[in-house]
Amino acid sequence: MQQLIIDKPYRFIPSRNSRFWSALVHLWLPGHLRKAYGIESCECVGAERLRDSLNAGHGVLLAANHCRPGDPMVIARSLRPHVRCDFSTMASWHIFHQSRMQSFLLPRMGGFSMYREGMDRESLNHATQILGEARRPLVVFPEGFITRSNDHLANLMDGVAFMARLGAKMAAKIDPKRKVVIHPTFLRYFFEGDLESTLRPVLKDIETKLTWQPQTHLSMRERIAKLGEALLSLKEIEYLGATRSGSLAERVGTLIDHLLSPLEARWLKAPRRDKDTMERIKALRTAIVPDLHDETLSEADKTARWRQLADLYLVQQLHCYPGSYLDTSESPERLLETVERFEEDLTDVARPHPPMRAVVMIGEAIEVSPERPRGVPADPVTLEIRQRLESLMAQSLSHRKS
Repeated sequence: MQQLIIDKPYRFIPSRNSRFWSALVHLWLPGHLRKAYGIESCECVGAERLRDSLNAGHGVLLAANHCRPGDPMVIARSLRPHVRCDFSTMASWHIFHQSRMQSFLLPRMGGFSMYREGMDRESLNHATQILGEARRPLVVFPEGFITRSNDHLANLMDGVAFMARLGAKMAAKIDPKRKVVIHPTFLRYFFEGDLESTLRPVLKDIETKLTWQPQTHLSMRERIAKLGEALLSLKEIEYLGATRSGSLAERVGTLIDHLLSPLEARWLKAPRRDKDTMERIKALRTAIVPDLHDETLSEADKTARWRQLADLYLVQQLHCYPGSYLDTSESPERLLETVERFEEDLTDVARPHPPMRAVVMIGEAIEVSPERPRGVPADPVTLEIRQRLESLMAQSLSHRKS
């Protein structure tokens, strides 16, 4: 399990943008993206839209999909030749605790922390100030987690629209002519190598972990599907006692509900099957995590809570497998993403697969009103962000090289 929960009381980490460190990191970034993520080139489409908003003096929020771990760096790398300014990025608190170098550099590159397991007023106020004062563009990932699904958008959090509205209120007080705008931003990754060659050793390693002979008699798609069936069956046996029948989506849904419903009954008084899976996970983490730091909590209780958090991590992993992802496309990236998820779920790390090319698409600005319309069940700004992202997702496919 990746360390998404830090076993210490939360402390807000503000951004401390440094021109010196930013310039230094931008020199280092191309090599790091190549070595760590296999990304050999980055390009931007629609940068002039962002420039227009910045030149107008508006507060700018980039609302981007989050399909790969290197997304924030890819945005910075892609926009650097077009927009000569630094960015701020809202990031989960655990990201600041992965290494000493990362905890030092992230704030100086504009990163600031967000506490996902509870209300974080300091982070919200920091974001509001960045937008209201139009200090620099703010990058936010409304999906809230890394999906590893470039052709699928998870549900978007309403918090992004709420944050933008607070920024718009502050902007109007500072300067009545200043606006806050959201630019939907879509990241598309293209794999431009030999798929068979890059996936063969990964599949062999996973099959070896399962004590299988390499399944080289199968096609690549069949081999990946068979591994997915095996990995899901293992989890069904572990938690349900036996494998289940039905479609992949039905089986994953059954396993997710089996894991979540008892925890919701324990912590939230009742199952919440009408909610999105990630909403259910967040509500449970918010209930479970704060008391982990209570010194009066027994070791047995702590152990039980860490086990529950591990189950929630498994639910998040399961949620990241769209049911028909491999059935509806010949895209090499879908096969690659699925194998990367297999490897990451088994080892916590997915190896890089060069050569990858990243394309960042900046959408038209959405002007944000300080007030949310009343009497509507869904936030219209969130809905518009999603519609624009889906449109950019479709458009981005045209940038594949023939």
